[in-house]
Amino acid sequence: MPLTDTTIRNAKPSEKPRRLFDGGGLYLEVAPAGGKWWRLKYRFGGRDKRISLGVYPAVRLRDARDRRDAARKQLAAGIDPSAARKAEKAAEADTFEVVAREWYAKHAPRWGRGHADNTIRCLERDVFPWLGIRSVSKVTAPELLAVLRRIEGRGAIETTHRALQNCGRVFRYAIATGRAERDPAADLRGALPPAKKKHHAAITDPKEIGALLRAIDGYQGAFATQCALRLAPLTFVRPGELRAAEWSEINLDGDEWRIPADRMKMREVHIVPLSRQAVECLRELYPLTGSGRYVFPSLRTAARPMSETTMNAGLRRMGYAKDEMTGHGFRSMASTLLNEQGWPRDAIERQLAHGERDAVRAAYNYAEHLPERRKMMQAWADYLDGLKNGAEVVPRSKMPIESGADLF
Repeated sequence: MPLTDTTIRNAKPSEKPRRLFDGGGLYLEVAPAGGKWWRLKYRFGGRDKRISLGVYPAVRLRDARDRRDAARKQLAAGIDPSAARKAEKAAEADTFEVVAREWYAKHAPRWGRGHADNTIRCLERDVFPWLGIRSVSKVTAPELLAVLRRIEGRGAIETTHRALQNCGRVFRYAIATGRAERDPAADLRGALPPAKKKHHAAITDPKEIGALLRAIDGYQGAFATQCALRLAPLTFVRPGELRAAEWSEINLDGDEWRIPADRMKMREVHIVPLSRQAVECLRELYPLTGSGRYVFPSLRTAARPMSETTMNAGLRRMGYAKDEMTGHGFRSMASTLLNEQGWPRDAIERQLAHGERDAVRAAYNYAEHLPERRKMMQAWADYLDGLKNGAEVVPRSKMPIESGADLF
């Protein structure tokens, strides 16, 4: 007789497992401990087989019958329900999101924090909602393009290209690990509009630099933000490296800041010689933030560093538009003027922590040119002081080549 909800509900356990049959191979197994499991008995390839259809009462009688009927349709089509279920579980384990997170977990430890955070944030926000549950081997080029068009539609062209690159890396990882046969991202070459080359607005005219430095000294916002703006031209590190600076990295007595490799774009320890002016700025800030981890903590919580928008917001507050000056522009400012002043190119590039494409140059270590860089950083700070104090600017064509000691 077919089972009823009352029969199932009232079924009591015994010393051995009990089987209550419903029909079509479906039965309820009552375990001695009281648990109730739905099972389906069937024959395939000349062998008796069983699969589980769920646990009562989470799976009610009607649901168990629906699952039985679906399995019997597979049998009628020559498909083994057990094999089909295993294949389905394997596909679930090889979804785009699962493979992408596995790829990220393997590679992220070798990336800078900012790059790692941006990569997973982009995937979680722009890709996983649409491709996350798809089998990585089934994603097609048109599907991927539709996802990228959504990003492009909000005007984020660079983010679109970055998402395409990351997806391509995920697909190639899937190929290498045997879970996909081809990379659909490769089929989209030329499908996206070219990304505009990013230019960071920067002030390089000495008189305008002097005005900017005076504006920073008169900044009326948070003191930590003012200190970050003061240190930006003195250290000309990348904005992300500055705002995430930690007190443990800074040696005020040794006039040195060592940024660990995991926070650097080129994954190499970077030494920033601190000028007298930079040390003074940090000593002023220490009583305010020195008891915490970050030199420039977030205005909301000391557990996080300053927001990536804070410095640019400070520049806007002082009246500098985004096409006039940016936080990144302090690097261009220093690079332009130091080169014009005749400082050795290698010392400048090393202090900027630029990656060298030349194989021979790439062999340098993080302390290369350090004596020259110390001399250059102090001379640069003195030069900026002169501009801030309104000193007459020496024409660039007359800047000394041998030394940076007399620059104004």
